[in-house]
Amino acid sequence: MEYRWYAIQTTAGHENKVRSLIERKIQSDPRPPEERPIRQVMVPTETVTEIKNGKKVTVERKKYPGYVLVEMVMNQETAAIISGIQGVIKFVGQGWTPQPLRQEEVNRLLGIEVPSEEEEKEEIPLMVGQVVEITEGPFTDFSGTVQEVLPDKGKVRVSVSLFGRPTTVELDYLQLRAH
Repeated sequence: MEYRWYAIQTTAGHENKVRSLIERKIQSDPRPPEERPIRQVMVPTETVTEIKNGKKVTVERKKYPGYVLVEMVMNQETAAIISGIQGVIKFVGQGWTPQPLRQEEVNRLLGIEVPSEEEEKEEIPLMVGQVVEITEGPFTDFSGTVQEVLPDKGKVRVSVSLFGRPTTVELDYLQLRAH
């Protein structure tokens, strides 16, 4: 039996419900776990940092809203079981043919790949010379120009005009909005 990962499109917002319904189908299969054609199911999430009410908070966000991944042996029985689950729209693939995910995609989604040093640094979507608006902190509503981007710290040095003089302030990049 060849187990592959497949992406399933679901009704938006019902990913976790679809996941639990599939998990129930797996648990109710009378065969021993190693003989079950549907092995596991997951909703890929990522941990992101957001600013809410002036505070940094870490939240779990779905990587692919509207999709669930399932590891299974593709055949008529399993395709019918999955397609019959409430909230499932269809398998992702060409026309009616479900397309399995490539192994490198699966490794990335499961976090198997060892992230390189550069991947761990936060990606700051700002460039030197770019005009930005400060959205939080003591300089809220000030505009400034990016002087330096510090990806290892997640900070940006911005030049703002304070009492007619250019002043450089170091801010978290989440406090800035590009113009």
